Amino acid sequence: MFVSWNLVIGYFESMNKTPFTKQGYEDLVNEKNELTKSRVDAVANLKTAREMGDLSENAAYRVARSKLSSVDRRLRFLTKILDNAYIMKVDFKGIVDVGCLVTVETNTGNQTYQIVNSHESDIANGKISYYSPVGRALIGKKINDEVDIITPNGKTTYKIKEIKIAS
Repeated sequence: MFVSWNLVIGYFESMNKTPFTKQGYEDLVNEKNELTKSRVDAVANLKTAREMGDLSENAAYRVARSKLSSVDRRLRFLTKILDNAYIMKVDFKGIVDVGCLVTVETNTGNQTYQIVNSHESDIANGKISYYSPVGRALIGKKINDEVDIITPNGKTTYKIKEIKIAS
């Protein structure tokens, strides 16, 4: 059996990477760019506060230092996430996968979820992580499959009604 080394290397490189939807990746890049711009103001505010005198009794200095620290912490986090991120290509094969929109029927009605990674998840906007109990149960299923999920409200049965690629 012949195995392409490029495929093997690509497989192992992607193991440490985090898949993102195109929109989710762009949102993080935009946030990083905005924070980089706001960091300039935070540094200027810190410099101004430092020039006000005694640092031990200078509340403006502590606030400015805290603001800069917060911006730097978020920038480090975003840099780490983006360094290990890639925009996934969804090959629709009729099964639920990361990036798909899934409409499910429950005893309370129909709900539509987009399966995303944990950094993009936002249940208020219908985006659930593939690490969540519902996401894990839906991955790999087809239309008309039923899955039973234990939720805080008890056992819930989800019947997959529609699967499509998110635009």
